[in-house]
Amino acid sequence: MTSSAPKQHGFAAIAAIFLIVVLAALGGFMLTFSNTQQLGSAQDILGSRAYWAARGGLEWVIGSVAASGACPVSPPSLSIDVFTVTVTCLPTAYSEAGATVTIFQFISTAKTAGAVGSATYVERSISASMEK
Repeated sequence: MTSSAPKQHGFAAIAAIFLIVVLAALGGFMLTFSNTQQLGSAQDILGSRAYWAARGGLEWVIGSVAASGACPVSPPSLSIDVFTVTVTCLPTAYSEAGATVTIFQFISTAKTAGAVGSATYVERSISASMEK
């Protein structure tokens, strides 16, 4: 007697190809996810450095006003590491109980070169007030 069972050749090859495609897609996803995590971490560190650069500009202008009693004539654009720090000083004088009091408002902004939305662009701004 001869057996007339249907032959199922090639099923293992199809399953192996499917498995290889799924594993390759999973590997590509893991690579993309890892790259995104690293880019996010780098931007977080750059943002922290921008904050401290802005704070340095703020402390510079506060020290300048404390020493001279007036805003700098033309506050310079400071360059701290890869950041350009812009400092503004706005004095407002008013009279209180016969004495003139001046409130100074400071804004310090640190940013990197490049366009907004690019991967390497970071901007941080910090402000403070002082009475003299």
